[in-house]
Amino acid sequence: MSICLRYGCAAWLVLFVACERTARPEANASSPQHANTSSSHHDEPEHASLRDRVRLEPDVIAHAHIRTAPVERERLVSMVELPGEIASDPDKTARVSALVSGRIESVSFKEGESVNKGDLLAIIKVPDIDKAKAAFTATNAKAVAARTNADRLQVLADKRLAANQELLGAKAEADALEAEAHAMQAQLTALGIGARDGSQSQLALRAPLSGVVVARDAVVGQPISADRAIATIADLNEVWFLGRVFEKNLSQVQVGAPAEVLLNAYPKQPFAGSIEYLGKQIDPTARTVTARIRLPNQSGLIRLGLFGVARVSTQQDTQKPAALVVPRSAVTEIGGDVVVFVRQADGDFDVHRVVLGDGALGKLEVVNGLREGEQVVVDGVFTLKSAILRGTLAEEE
Repeated sequence: MSICLRYGCAAWLVLFVACERTARPEANASSPQHANTSSSHHDEPEHASLRDRVRLEPDVIAHAHIRTAPVERERLVSMVELPGEIASDPDKTARVSALVSGRIESVSFKEGESVNKGDLLAIIKVPDIDKAKAAFTATNAKAVAARTNADRLQVLADKRLAANQELLGAKAEADALEAEAHAMQAQLTALGIGARDGSQSQLALRAPLSGVVVARDAVVGQPISADRAIATIADLNEVWFLGRVFEKNLSQVQVGAPAEVLLNAYPKQPFAGSIEYLGKQIDPTARTVTARIRLPNQSGLIRLGLFGVARVSTQQDTQKPAALVVPRSAVTEIGGDVVVFVRQADGDFDVHRVVLGDGALGKLEVVNGLREGEQVVVDGVFTLKSAILRGTLAEEE
């Protein structure tokens, strides 16, 4: 009897589990949907199914600066990619150092802050300044006395009361002492110190140009020499991208060719520029030539030393057929699908899954998923993508 009861309970348990699986097919591990979800490794949240249409209020569209452009058919311009990094313009970079040896008494700047030309950076204690001023004073006094003696001998020589040889020697001594005094005065002026100022052993270091302090090597009490820089200042409103052109691509790259730079730090934000200069000498180790691209940096995002790739336009391939193209800014990825947003006549935005082909400067070829003339969103894509994801998550909840 106990054996029957045990087997009876087991049978009921099997029947109960089977009913549960029938009532909830989505929990079945063998279902395609479940298998697809478990294997998803996208950076987006997991979705049961993505929405294909989104509607936004007019004020939201205006605030997000959503802009559309028609899909056009054109012949893409080929391009070549140049790896490289960001550097500062040497003509807009300064290394601040003292002209004489001394000890840092105070520091008035920090690394990363902006400074204006003439701003005080540091005070240097230079004991030798008083010695230099004393030497100038003594030499200047000797020069005045020597000139007075030469003038006196000139009067006597005119009256034939002094020898010409003595007069010439006095004039030469006066000229030499005056030249030495002028040199000492110029040296003090270069240090920013008046030759006739009172006792002063401090030297003020000021910013030679406006820019950002990109490096600092200054600590109070630190001894410095004339060849040691305490700061590097760079004007970063414009920077250089130094790309490397391999020998095989040298004939394709021309000065003045338009380019866009994609930095590793901002892979989806291209920076526009053009080839400003091509090097005249091959690097014997890397077998490359440097291509210099000047980039505006009003946003302040570009930092020195960032690595990236420059896409440079080459000669247009007239044999290549025209194709449907969209700006790179129109393309995004949702749930592993490459998509664009198309605005319909009623104001709604449809999600179009697209297949991409070749790429060019700022543009991508669309092989499938769009028709010529459709209004594709080229600005404000992130707002629409966020609305799609929020709506999908709300449906899942």
